[in-house]
Amino acid sequence: MEEVKKKPKLKRRVSLFALTAYGVGNVLGAGIYALIGDVVGTTGNLSWLAFILASITGAFTGLSYAELSAMYPKSAAEFVYTEEAFKKRDLSFILGWIIIFSGIFSAATVALGFANYLSTLFGISSVFLTIIFAILLIIILSIINFVGIKTSTRTNILFTLIEASGLIIIIIIGFFGTEEPNYFTLPTGSSFTVIFSAVALIFFAYIGFEDIANIAEEVKEPHKNLPKAIIYSIIITTILYCFTAISIVSILDYSTIAASDAPLKDVAETILGPFGGILLSLIALFATANTVLIMLIVTSRMMYGMARDKALPKGLKKISPKHRTPILAILFTMVFTIIPVFLVDISIVADATVFGVLITFILVNISLIALRKSKPDVKRPFKLKPNIKWVPIIALLGAITCIGLLFTFKLLTIIIQSIIIVCGIIVFYAMKSKIETKTLKK
Repeated sequence: MEEVKKKPKLKRRVSLFALTAYGVGNVLGAGIYALIGDVVGTTGNLSWLAFILASITGAFTGLSYAELSAMYPKSAAEFVYTEEAFKKRDLSFILGWIIIFSGIFSAATVALGFANYLSTLFGISSVFLTIIFAILLIIILSIINFVGIKTSTRTNILFTLIEASGLIIIIIIGFFGTEEPNYFTLPTGSSFTVIFSAVALIFFAYIGFEDIANIAEEVKEPHKNLPKAIIYSIIITTILYCFTAISIVSILDYSTIAASDAPLKDVAETILGPFGGILLSLIALFATANTVLIMLIVTSRMMYGMARDKALPKGLKKISPKHRTPILAILFTMVFTIIPVFLVDISIVADATVFGVLITFILVNISLIALRKSKPDVKRPFKLKPNIKWVPIIALLGAITCIGLLFTFKLLTIIIQSIIIVCGIIVFYAMKSKIETKTLKK
């Protein structure tokens, strides 16, 4: 018994403020800096409404995470939810596999984006240097991840404040814009249905709130703070997105914004001159770095949580006695994230990982519905309403919405994600001797 007591555990050091910053930083990411041009091109001056509708759509699943995270505040959140709901180890393993794979390739993709931004700022065009910059970023952020969750969250808070400041600057300079647009105008020849096509595009700008659940074992008062942080992060990012959308069409015509490769940079340059463009480019560096940091944290915690529940080799649950972080899970995450960087262009696989996120969302919503039926008496510190009998309407809407969004993907993306899942099944059965292939009794 003494030996068991001495085993180090993850330390609860993350406050509600830090957790909310973690969610906001991941939702904002770097995507909005490029995505907003496509959105405005599709919806014109009415893009703010598309952001509101997309946030409502994302909130359906976000609220499901809020209830489940308060019920089961553990690392490897989605793995735990499906395990509790369906008692099928192969299903929960595949879900964890999808999230780990998505985290690795997303982090590698964004790290390459960071390296490209940095190369552009230095005026250097070199594939070799791009790879070196991306690898250095992954190593530095992995060290921060290892040093401790407190250091990681402080870094994240700083990066998130810088990241959000880019949008706040755009919102402020919008008051000095020369355009006087009608904020209810669609592009010429468009009908109101374009708003709904834009919602599918914007929905993916809201992906990130779910990662809050994966550091649950390092959160103070998780039963209260996890649901609050998920809800707060969605509200804060929605406000920033909407006001940014309103501001940019006050500075440039929507057709000009749609034609730009770096719309926010161009908007800043219009009011602030060349300094504005450089400033937004620097902020984009912090936005990409922040996304990589969060993905490294989430992926390592998913590996740790699955190893803790004997769905991955037990070595991955080893915790540093000094730093209270999953040392081997962090190391493996770093190495596996560096490997795809050498391919330079992994955009096709990265697109497939977004498809995987939707599969995850569908299963999370269905898990909540199933748990309402199978475990009605389990304590729920945060409970969704309204319900029809035992079915939570919001979770049902979340599942239906995500299923609908699956049909927006190209066939190639679906094929690649199918290959990823098949590889996961092969790995699951190949590791039979080192893992538990049946759901553990709890």
